[in-house]
Amino acid sequence: MSANSFDARSTLKVGDESYEIFRLDKVEGSARLPYSLKVLLENLLRTEDGANITADHIRALGSWDSQAQPSQEIQFTPARVIMQDFTGVPCVVDLATMREAVKELGGDPAKINPLAPAELVIDHSVIADKFGTKDAFGQNVELEYGRNKERYQFLRWGQTAFDEFKVVPPGTGIVHQVNIEHLARTVMVRNGQAYPDTLVGTDSHTTMVNGLGVLGWGVGGIEAEAAMLGQPVSMLIPRVVGFKLTGELPTGTTATDLVLTITEMLRKHGVVGKFVEFYGEGVAATSLANRATIGNMSPEFGSTAAIFPIDGETLNYLKLTGRSEQQVALVEAYAKEQGLWLDPAAEPDFSEKLELDLSTVVPSIAGPKRPQDRIVLANAATQFERDVLNYVSTADEAGEESFPASDSPAAADGVPSNPVTVTAPDGSTYQIDHGAVTVAAITSCTNTSNPYVMVAAALVAKKAVEKGLTRKPWVKTTLAPGSKVVTDYFDKAGLTPYLDKVGFNLVGYGCTTCIGNSGPLPEEVSKAVNDHDLAVTSVLSGNRNFEGRINPDVKMNYLASPPLVVAYAIAGSMKVDITRDALGTDQDGNPVFLRDIWPSEAEVNDVVANAIGEDMFNKSYQDVFAGDAQWQALPIPTGNTFEWDAESTYVRKPPYFEGMTMETTPVTDITGARVLAKLGDSVTTDHISPAGAIKADTPAGKYLTEHGVERRDFNSYGSRRGNHEVMIRGTFANIRLRNQIAPGTEGGFTRDFTKADAPVSFIYDASQNYQSAGIPLVVLAGKEYGSGSSRDWAAKGTALLGVKAVIAESYERIHRSNLIGMGVLPLQFPEGASAESLGLTGEETFSFAGVTELNEGRTPRTVKVTTDTGVEFDAVVRIDTPGEADYYRNGGIMQYVLRSLIRK
Repeated sequence: MSANSFDARSTLKVGDESYEIFRLDKVEGSARLPYSLKVLLENLLRTEDGANITADHIRALGSWDSQAQPSQEIQFTPARVIMQDFTGVPCVVDLATMREAVKELGGDPAKINPLAPAELVIDHSVIADKFGTKDAFGQNVELEYGRNKERYQFLRWGQTAFDEFKVVPPGTGIVHQVNIEHLARTVMVRNGQAYPDTLVGTDSHTTMVNGLGVLGWGVGGIEAEAAMLGQPVSMLIPRVVGFKLTGELPTGTTATDLVLTITEMLRKHGVVGKFVEFYGEGVAATSLANRATIGNMSPEFGSTAAIFPIDGETLNYLKLTGRSEQQVALVEAYAKEQGLWLDPAAEPDFSEKLELDLSTVVPSIAGPKRPQDRIVLANAATQFERDVLNYVSTADEAGEESFPASDSPAAADGVPSNPVTVTAPDGSTYQIDHGAVTVAAITSCTNTSNPYVMVAAALVAKKAVEKGLTRKPWVKTTLAPGSKVVTDYFDKAGLTPYLDKVGFNLVGYGCTTCIGNSGPLPEEVSKAVNDHDLAVTSVLSGNRNFEGRINPDVKMNYLASPPLVVAYAIAGSMKVDITRDALGTDQDGNPVFLRDIWPSEAEVNDVVANAIGEDMFNKSYQDVFAGDAQWQALPIPTGNTFEWDAESTYVRKPPYFEGMTMETTPVTDITGARVLAKLGDSVTTDHISPAGAIKADTPAGKYLTEHGVERRDFNSYGSRRGNHEVMIRGTFANIRLRNQIAPGTEGGFTRDFTKADAPVSFIYDASQNYQSAGIPLVVLAGKEYGSGSSRDWAAKGTALLGVKAVIAESYERIHRSNLIGMGVLPLQFPEGASAESLGLTGEETFSFAGVTELNEGRTPRTVKVTTDTGVEFDAVVRIDTPGEADYYRNGGIMQYVLRSLIRK
């Protein structure tokens, strides 16, 4: 019950229904606020309790100074929590473990229950093992259930054991697409109240729902658990960047081109920790599908959220996707009543402003390793020729640049070339070289939710087939839509046969390639690539192209729109300039160019208008939580505590609460710490905690082998996240990680200073030796440390390896928060300083003084860092809010929540 200090409680009547609402106009200054801050203001009004949320907090938000640096802490209570299975399984594992911990500490296990609706969509587990055949989907589903039976049984148990917890079974769709098409409410109704739908999610692309006017963002699994258990999210009132859209997209460009342009602009501007809000006349001209595509990429710009206000386009989408008449009417009435309805002419009070004329957007791709590295499509081939030099050249013994010995001499134009003849299983042969497109994937939530780009891809396939073109034989082509609606409208429009003929057969409804589940390349292609060290490429319609993420054989990865994915599958190489060169020849031997098979805007719009209807969404989602017979047949244990299987290699009880007492242990300074890893810039959570394949010769692979798991059944790190033993061994195990204290290595290696000659060893093995010797560990890093997915295991694994502190030049928001949530101290080098400028090699012993100030209820601004080599500096303490300080004092957020719940 709200304290209602501002007399904001009121009633809204919509049709025959009445709802309690909290009026924003009761707070002075609310009218000038950006949309996103109005949503936060309503949240505070409704949850005001006089203690954690007070009238002063509400006034502070109403009188927000757009130009000030964030300093005012507020407590945001999300309406719901959404999860996917990679991050959701460890969440449910932790909740199950917390029930036992509560019992051991004398509390009631039933207190461990989601207090807000929590929904989990199983979408990250399907791997594109089979492709290019009509039965690829069925075969991949069978493999998925075979590999993941233990995990799925566990999640089915969770669905029955926890209140307010629902699971969308496998083979349904991608979490963010299911969210916008079905789960999102836009306006929430609960206990007679109507209020803005808000959420946090265990996937960084939770921001896709921002396109529907829903404020939400990705958090780590540990923070999501706290939100499920009723803990508000502690945050500073953020700066809000207004992004004005004008004009309309030109013919021939797509939402993908638009979002890659926006990503480049906002990364350059700097929006980490800020909200981005779109406004202006161009918003009305931006379809809901395109808004969702833009919102989805918020983590790629670095912003917390990237939101669009509610308008008629929002209502049209809600109707199309089968929301009830009453719900649509409520959204309209509520938004207009509360000043949340888009006014295209309005200029809210923003902290910073950018502007984009949509008519200036040109066809683009991004790569070869970061989403923000946009390349104009017309320059893609020449840019590849420059970038490939970073992947194939090596220093020879004389210290001069040369190509690997396996390479033939570089071509006359300076582009490295090493053509290799490959024999296919049917006896035919072909040649592949550096730049060969070996993976072409229509995948991920970003674009498969957008019918305009999906239809465009299918029309490119149709026109290509009619010209006699198909994919090159070395290209692994996959289609993994975000929901069954996509295949329904392909079927209705008669486009499925053409996609099949080009090789884009359905492989599954899930993230697949974008999350690293591309599956193996054909054996003969993989062998050629590895035997001859070829720098081959992938082209995918996803949002992530980080090194080592897509496929272990593929060095260079490019993001592109779905129709361009089809075009590159036909071209077969990044060396082909697809804007000028022929993609192939037709039946009469005439060259076929991209312009010959590119559909017009009218063609695309015609298919979208005639092939997509409300009935498709109603059919797909009518019984979405029930699952098929295979799901319902999974045997599950009963009872409100889980029956752990000591032999399981998927789900094990983690050690977080071992030895925990009700009283906290005082925080101590850190002395005698050794460096586990010294890392460069843009180290992502994929580098820290990979989601993809497990190699047999790594600590994780050896663990699985020792536990009787055959290599073919290793599955992925993502699917093993319910087993801390695998995940600790997989931390810092990305095959592309470059640890600077082990020069010349790539992968999960370090030097072990517990031994006299400090030999190179696996990071896991070294950490075990350090922990046995009682030596704390530290990680040194550059800029944007922990960018990418909201991967809690990047922080959990770091903590369980014995790392007590990380010193970076800058952090991405979620990973910094996650480190605190696991009791790891995030520190930042002084402004303008770095490991290099301070002369740190990673061979030093570190000590940190001043941490104990936290025991006195204060957070020190800096701590004194000293080394045995005489280097001294003051590191900035990146515990940014009082709430985060409480988590750190408790040893982590889970311990804090557990103690709070028991004391209630």
